[in-house]
Amino acid sequence: MWERLRNMLIKEFLQVLRDPKMRGIIFVMPLIQVMVFGYAVTTDVRDVPTAVLDFDQSVASRELLSRFSASGYFRFVAHTRDVSMANHLLDKGSVGAILRVDQGFGEDLRAGRTAKLQVIADGTDSNTAGIVLDYTGRIAGKFSEKVLLARLSRLRGEGPLPGRVELASRAWFNENLESRNFYVPGVIAIIVMLITLMLTSMAVVREKEIGTIEQLLVSPITPTEFILGKTLPFALIGYADVLLVAVVGVFWFEVPIRGSLVLLLVATTFYLMTTLGIGLFISTVSRTQQQAMMSVFFFYFPAVLLSGFMFPIANMPPLVQYMTYANPLRYFLVILRGIFLKGAGPATLWPQMAALLIMGLVTLFFTTRRFRKTMA
Repeated sequence: MWERLRNMLIKEFLQVLRDPKMRGIIFVMPLIQVMVFGYAVTTDVRDVPTAVLDFDQSVASRELLSRFSASGYFRFVAHTRDVSMANHLLDKGSVGAILRVDQGFGEDLRAGRTAKLQVIADGTDSNTAGIVLDYTGRIAGKFSEKVLLARLSRLRGEGPLPGRVELASRAWFNENLESRNFYVPGVIAIIVMLITLMLTSMAVVREKEIGTIEQLLVSPITPTEFILGKTLPFALIGYADVLLVAVVGVFWFEVPIRGSLVLLLVATTFYLMTTLGIGLFISTVSRTQQQAMMSVFFFYFPAVLLSGFMFPIANMPPLVQYMTYANPLRYFLVILRGIFLKGAGPATLWPQMAALLIMGLVTLFFTTRRFRKTMA
């Protein structure tokens, strides 16, 4: 058995790695994807180009606007008193926000009246607009608090100021809320799924197309040996990609890995059982490599969209949330982010690992049964 299995593994490795395009898919594509997600895909908002309409030109308005420019979130690119010009800049995308301070702003504050500040954000990018409005609310709130305390101090003379509530907020696990710490571990899951699905989905159907499946059927190899021979090389490639992306994430993007590397490899094993099983199942039911490729993408894109990689699962409709329980990517993402960012161990992650193990065993069972029928 071992001799037949060894020959099968050598054949599969040679078949995959002798193709330069396939080597690029296996080793270069993960690097490109992790670079794209590490650098380009970010939800952090900095230096929003902003137009300023200051009709008051008072000490109070200048102090308020200086807080915006010093925050690092806003970059003033235009100071004007022409409303139509500011709107034109927003229309053509030269600015992402407009800050408007009307005349009488400082006088209203001195008189104890409510002074108004208007912010207009470009809502075509709803995510950025929401963050800009949140930043604006925080900065204006801090300024309003300072004005209120100064007024109370004047009214009460040298007496003690009334108590106030001070919010001390802190984000755990990702203290600076860096989006790359969120995305880069997730890249491991989607890359491994894509590569293993693509490779295994071609495994059997390629033998059918080139006519070598008959030679395998008449050989003494058993279905179990055939399944192992078709999956083990791609499992090793999956491990190599996991380590490759993890090394780049940790040492290049400085994404922390606080958990156990051994636990990561164990979880990867369970995850690979599902992806390899699904890929091999697709290969057994497909007649051509084109059909197999189309089936892979038919499964892959919904799996990514319904995994929580880009959109929170809790925000999805209840029916769609139930569908995500059948998605192995959902569980592996929780495991990856738990190991990388939280330092979580088996006591925390066992439900996800158990789900992957069960899904992997079920998938491989049905794949083996399907292959037996194919051989029969």
